[in-house]
Amino acid sequence: MPLLEPKPESLRPTAHHGPAHDRVADRRASGTPEPLRGDLIALLGADKVLHTISDLVRYSCDASPYRFVPQVVVLAEDLDDVSAVFSYAHGKGRKVVFRAAGTSLNGQAQGEDILVDVRRHWTGIEVLDGGARARIRPGTTVLRANAALARHGRVLGPDPASAIACTLGGVVANNASGMTAGTTRNSYRTLASATVVLPSGTIVDTADPAADEELAHAEPALCAGLLALKAEIEAEPELVSRIRAKYALKNTNGYRLDAFLDGATPVEILRGLMVGSQGTLGFIAETVFDTLPLDRRASGALLFFPDLSAAAAAVPRFTDAGARAVELMDGNTLRASVSVPGVPADWAALPKETAALLVEFRAPDEAAQEAYERAAARVLDALELVAPVASVSNAFTRDAAALGGYWKARKAFVTAVGGSRPSGTTLITEDFAVPPERLAQACTALLELQSRHGFDAAVAGHAGHGNLHFLLAFDAAKADDVARYAAFMDAFCRLTVRRFDGSLKAEHATGRNIAPFLELEWGPRATELMWRIKELVDPHGILAPRVLLDRDPRAHLRGLKTLPEIEAIADPCIECGFCEPTCPSEDLTTTPRQRIALRREMLRQPPGSPVATELLDAYGYAAVDTCAGDSTCKLACPVGIDTGALMRDFRHRRHSAREEWLAERSARRFGAVERSARLAVAAADRIGDRLSTSLTGTARRAVRPDLVPQWLPHIPGAAPRRLPPTQRAGAAAVYYPACVNRIFGERPGGPSLPEAVVAVSRRAGRPVWIPSDVTGTCCATIWHSKGYERGTTVMANRIVEAAWGWTAGGRLPLVVDASSCTLGLAREVVPYLTPFNRALHAELTVLDSVVWAADELLPRLRIERGVGSAVLHPTCAMQHLGDEPQLRRVAEACAREVVVPHDAGCCGFAGDRGMLHPELTESATAKEAAEVTARRFDAHLSANRMCEIGMDHATEGRGYRSALLALEWATRPGGPSGG
Repeated sequence: MPLLEPKPESLRPTAHHGPAHDRVADRRASGTPEPLRGDLIALLGADKVLHTISDLVRYSCDASPYRFVPQVVVLAEDLDDVSAVFSYAHGKGRKVVFRAAGTSLNGQAQGEDILVDVRRHWTGIEVLDGGARARIRPGTTVLRANAALARHGRVLGPDPASAIACTLGGVVANNASGMTAGTTRNSYRTLASATVVLPSGTIVDTADPAADEELAHAEPALCAGLLALKAEIEAEPELVSRIRAKYALKNTNGYRLDAFLDGATPVEILRGLMVGSQGTLGFIAETVFDTLPLDRRASGALLFFPDLSAAAAAVPRFTDAGARAVELMDGNTLRASVSVPGVPADWAALPKETAALLVEFRAPDEAAQEAYERAAARVLDALELVAPVASVSNAFTRDAAALGGYWKARKAFVTAVGGSRPSGTTLITEDFAVPPERLAQACTALLELQSRHGFDAAVAGHAGHGNLHFLLAFDAAKADDVARYAAFMDAFCRLTVRRFDGSLKAEHATGRNIAPFLELEWGPRATELMWRIKELVDPHGILAPRVLLDRDPRAHLRGLKTLPEIEAIADPCIECGFCEPTCPSEDLTTTPRQRIALRREMLRQPPGSPVATELLDAYGYAAVDTCAGDSTCKLACPVGIDTGALMRDFRHRRHSAREEWLAERSARRFGAVERSARLAVAAADRIGDRLSTSLTGTARRAVRPDLVPQWLPHIPGAAPRRLPPTQRAGAAAVYYPACVNRIFGERPGGPSLPEAVVAVSRRAGRPVWIPSDVTGTCCATIWHSKGYERGTTVMANRIVEAAWGWTAGGRLPLVVDASSCTLGLAREVVPYLTPFNRALHAELTVLDSVVWAADELLPRLRIERGVGSAVLHPTCAMQHLGDEPQLRRVAEACAREVVVPHDAGCCGFAGDRGMLHPELTESATAKEAAEVTARRFDAHLSANRMCEIGMDHATEGRGYRSALLALEWATRPGGPSGG
């Protein structure tokens, strides 16, 4: 064991709420039981089978109110793996559930036996026919697919609010629709074809002209059964009429019976049935979508009404005027949204009765947009709106930033309201539809019902389609609360069906929580047909038991999860999963959601629990060590939960007093540390990669991998010993070369980054000054990222005092040449400052070098030369700072073509974490690196030296460097010269 290995006990929770009724049982502490574990490892390979209790618990969380811990998790890589699991399940009597993003709201992505992950190895999109169609793998997010289509002026029809995280496999399996899809743009209407693996193992590509012939040969009973059901349904005109009427509204409750009316052949029927089947009929391995035009011209408004009924009554006027989206938000939703960055703070003071409509028109051209705006103005003239707080304008706008803010508030409905729920309560998201003309009546009835049962729910929805969502919070650990919820659900379902003839699930799918009410909505005849469909396609019942179909009238109350109170920074989490696609460790260890879910399970356990001990033993590496700490999860989370900050706090808790003392001492003597680091880099450069890697590897094994960096190929040599000379007199800014750029140099033959910044600034007539005493100072990120509070405090105060002096009390801007250091100096040092130094910091203007270059230098420079193409790596710090547009502007001055990879994200290098855990960077950059290396680029540009090193490591030395170096070369006077 390494000498300084941290003790897991330092992270054991000190507060316990008593053993929770839904805690993982002690007998499961060893993970997947035998022979299941051994069988699947022998069948698939050890790398495809997750079996520790930590793995099983982290896969038990999703966006639903349910929690079922699987027996094993399989990371299927291809169709052969899926078929092998099906065959095993048949032979051994096991059950299988598929899971992709885990954003489903009704428990359909959870299983109690074999859970198959079909996200990690199932991503990718191929744009077809100039964008008219797209072939998309099931693990691809809607956001990622639309990013690829946008270049062709196209977009997918389904547009769920969870597009940042939800995947196309889940979208099709649930027939998820969203803000604008309605009944005409959803998956059922826009899915051209699908490749499906049936429970028998038969693979069907519905686009294949020979598909029906091949299916008839492979599955004659299935084909005959589907055609028999079709004939039976079509022979009953009353049933046909009922089916058509049900799907005139948004409806995802049960199987798509209209597939038998719309499909002429078994394969066509099967294609329709798979949409909305929720993983109960087969695995959707690939989809081909017909895409829609991306109407880029948007006009919209957020309009405030005195109450929900008044807002609902206005909906038909806007839909008749041609609005693409009409979204409803009640007062509870609006007030909860103040937790969303960018939402006006005065919304918190809105009266409870207030409601709002987010109305948006989309047009392909100026003439159409103007026509829509005239129609909207006529509707506005007839409405009685209110302006309860100062930020309310009740006016239509074309401003993209304003519209983006409105949509951000709307899309955060579930998470923002859920984040403001009372601590310890479970969140239920309900989703129903009524005829749009009866929406106002339904709102009134819903509010009365909630009040009668003691709920103060938040309401929002796609009002233009008669589709409402509402959220209920209750304590699943309290029997009385569960009984109150059960009584409400019985009354709500009867109200929706009997009074409004509505859909109990409009777009979230039946899942587990509406399965007991399926017959209430559809009646015994149609429900019987659905059971027969299941028995026909999955005769052995291996897929998703108790999802969509369940004869237990209390099935929706089974498996409700408790949410024990954890650390305050993460307690609001409702486990929605929006954070996961941005997390660098998503495909390596754990995600922010999973880190929180594991922590909650520790709190469910009693003291001395063997399950808690196993979770703690795994948590150090899987959660704490391999968190990049980049906090992009905070940006993705609608309520701003910063799991990176929680992991930094956990790192601090693991430090011994001696480690904290040593960190503080290193901060106080950083000049010596910096010189030593530079000498070490120079020495490693001289002795070569192989020996350097061997020496650091030996040290890591002896001390601790999380303390000793691993030398990696493509790490550059040392920076020049001296910084370029500058003068204070006449300087337009103070230039602060970050310590990484004082330690690591550039490739041979060109200027160092400090030399380039000085030269290009002088060339633009905006000279910069480098203070003589910058050596030995740092932005404090070195200590902050590792949770060394004493070291952070020392350096944070020292650098702010120095910067205040250098900038003459803030009169000059401070230009920093590494984006993470800019973020550190601008924001991250603040909590560690003394009150006096916090006041000094408030006087400083800290600018990233790309902002300095884009705003101050480019307008004053002449471009002398350029390259054909450049690929960018926007850093995670740039996402926090919002300066990616400036990076692009600098790059566009230097290259004719500038590309940001669709899969660009945090590289996971995180200062030196990529050297402490190289596997983190390798995993985090895999998709981006594949895009970058798939073609040739003339330049590879970024804005942070360590990220550039990380991307070089990922792309086998493509030569990433600062965009400022490219700008200096592009504007250098004289003839062509090397860059």
